[in-house]
Amino acid sequence: MNAQIPARSFLANAAARTWASMFGGVFNTNAKHNHYKDFGFPDQVTFTHTYAAYNRNGLARAAVNKTVEKTWQDQPFLLEKERDGSQKGKTAETSLEKDIRQRFSDLRVWARLAEADRRGMVGRYCAVILRLADGQMFDKPVTMTNGGLEKLIEVIPAWEGQITVSEWDEDQSSESYGLPKMYQFTESAVGDSKNTNRTARQFLIHPDRVIVWSADGTLDARSALEPGFNDLVTLEKIIGAGGEGFWKNAKSAPVLEAQDNINIQAMAQAMGVKPDEIADKMSEQVEDWQKGFDQLLMLQGMQAKTLNVTLPSPEHFFLIALQSFAASNSIPLKILAGSQTGERASTEDADEWARTCMSRRANQTVPNIMLFVNRLERFGILPERDWFIDWTDLLDPSPNERLERIERMANVNDKMHATSEWIFTPEEMRAEGGYEPLSDAEKYLDDATDGEVDAASQSQADEVE
Repeated sequence: MNAQIPARSFLANAAARTWASMFGGVFNTNAKHNHYKDFGFPDQVTFTHTYAAYNRNGLARAAVNKTVEKTWQDQPFLLEKERDGSQKGKTAETSLEKDIRQRFSDLRVWARLAEADRRGMVGRYCAVILRLADGQMFDKPVTMTNGGLEKLIEVIPAWEGQITVSEWDEDQSSESYGLPKMYQFTESAVGDSKNTNRTARQFLIHPDRVIVWSADGTLDARSALEPGFNDLVTLEKIIGAGGEGFWKNAKSAPVLEAQDNINIQAMAQAMGVKPDEIADKMSEQVEDWQKGFDQLLMLQGMQAKTLNVTLPSPEHFFLIALQSFAASNSIPLKILAGSQTGERASTEDADEWARTCMSRRANQTVPNIMLFVNRLERFGILPERDWFIDWTDLLDPSPNERLERIERMANVNDKMHATSEWIFTPEEMRAEGGYEPLSDAEKYLDDATDGEVDAASQSQADEVE
């Protein structure tokens, strides 16, 4: 009796076999071909691969740097409560915010966190190491609860390859079960430590002193370069093959064709070698000839020919891989490559890129910053507050765009002049330009006294500053 095979199961197995045969590198169940191996791609993309790509591939470096530089276009404000942190008018910073700003500036905290963001894109994660003035070694937990800003000494971003987990918490009754119990920091694991004049640091670090900076705040995130790594390899092949091909065509090795009536003995005598050494001697002559474009090649009884290779234009092949890599990082092609084909197109790409970076800032960067802030709260370096990160909106119009909007608003008011109605008030137009409303003394300078004029002038000067 034949067993009945469900139709759904049969179709699923057939589909699986089809996908496996078509995409051996991805659906590698029992495929005859592994496309990763066929095309020269690594089976697993490691930190070594992505770090090398960031350092040696211009497009990989541009994708990471442009993303981070746009996200960190300016430095944020750490505020005690939610409000505009631009320090204009009534929104001046508090004394605590001023102390934080000065201490963070002294330690270059925001710049170090931006560097952590960069390294977290190249690897799966980056570790932000806190150096504290608590009198303890790095491998000891932090017991300080009332430190103050002066207790924060340094913020050190570390590559994924420099810091690894040396011990996990395997106690199921522990609150930190499944989390790192101790880290191992090895400074020389990344980069060339031979170029430095000091001994590379290596020590254990307690998790209290480490903040994991990644896309999801864990050690299990993925590198931003991993989805497009195959495209980077393809681009390297196209660039390398194109450059090498043009060089070979410009100065290719000749093919020596012997004539029917060639006299080997006479050639050997003329060259001063034995007949069985003619091939080596000819190779030396060709090598000397290849060392310069203006060398003369002397032949006797032979004819030199060149094999020209017809190279296809690499632009189309390059563009396909470039578009795929740009898509893997959600970055417009014109932003990544720096090309401009039209004002409208470039403006739309810039707006889309700003929205992408705003989303990344809200969902990745700010949560990581708040992990850092909460850790400082825990150690008493910062007091407990409902802290707020204020950051300039990347979608804010430029000064020229603001002036253009004000001009259009003024034109609308002119068109409505016959109705004796204003569509836009002066206050609305000043707000569109990013300015505070004028006071009465500033509005009516003609009727003001000399003292009021001086006060209004000083107020305008302060606003400009």
